[in-house]
Amino acid sequence: MQRRYLALSASVIVGAAAGITYAVRLADYGVPISLSLSCALSVFAVTMWLAGRVADALSPATTHRCAAAGCDFQVRLQGTGAAESRKWQEIAASHPDHNYLP
Repeated sequence: MQRRYLALSASVIVGAAAGITYAVRLADYGVPISLSLSCALSVFAVTMWLAGRVADALSPATTHRCAAAGCDFQVRLQGTGAAESRKWQEIAASHPDHNYLP
């Protein structure tokens, strides 16, 4: 769980640095502050989202999928014990709503 908070903190720092960098570059060209702020906030949000997604992808996780043909149901678990993982494996195998392709 501590890894998750560390990854979230790192993504906020990276996003803030990218947003500030863009705001400073736009200010050098005389762009109005409202436009610079909106661009910096959007760069911050996208960079933070991307860093968070990369951190999630690199973190160890277990994925349980439905075995039914054509069903795309899946459960992704991080930081769970064996009993919790087994419970979700059973849920993935016997969930009532299957997304069959026509």
